[in-house]
Amino acid sequence: MGSQDVKLISFWGSPFGYRVQWALKLKGIDHEYIEEDIFNKSNLLLQLNPVQKKVPVLVHHQKPVPESYIILEYIDETWKQSPLLPQQPYHRALARFWAKFAEEKILDAAWIAMCSSGEDKEKGVNIAREAAEKLEEEIKGKKFFGGESIGFLDIALGWISYWLPVWEEVGDMKILDPSKFPAITAWMSNFLNHPVIKDCLPPRDKMLVYFHSRREALSSSFHGWFKV
Repeated sequence: MGSQDVKLISFWGSPFGYRVQWALKLKGIDHEYIEEDIFNKSNLLLQLNPVQKKVPVLVHHQKPVPESYIILEYIDETWKQSPLLPQQPYHRALARFWAKFAEEKILDAAWIAMCSSGEDKEKGVNIAREAAEKLEEEIKGKKFFGGESIGFLDIALGWISYWLPVWEEVGDMKILDPSKFPAITAWMSNFLNHPVIKDCLPPRDKMLVYFHSRREALSSSFHGWFKV
């Protein structure tokens, strides 16, 4: 399949967009990547996703699919090779549950903690840590959440391995202490060292500069959710 059949509109620093890139690469799907300026949104993005006006958007045969989790499931249903979601309905439901849990309890709390100070920062860190304790139990004894190979939940939580340490540095905070989260720490290493993942990550130094600027811009109104 030629790349002209599959296009991804995204932003270089978006963990949501990288979920889609990882899924496409893991399945060996050739695609065209189109970089979007999320601060000066293009007519293309507004036409493809007029409801949310956000990246990422996957375009397959001129048909747009928005929202990273929806895109992941679309990819998995459309291209059957290297399945991402478990085969059993119950295990698929669990994968979706943990993905939603981490998004609502860890990602949002960590973002607020990075962009705030004082009690708000402390509260955000504590919420994220408590949620991470649940994930720690879930990953214990496993190489990946998907077992021996990367699956839907690993891709959904992949931001924890790379974005979260950057947010911790920018926000001068610590959510995942390796001594308290050894299983998650081991998973992070396994994920980042996977041949597909390690070659598909944004530059860390560029991330630090970008998120420092986002923190400064949002520090007075940290309640603005990070959804790009």
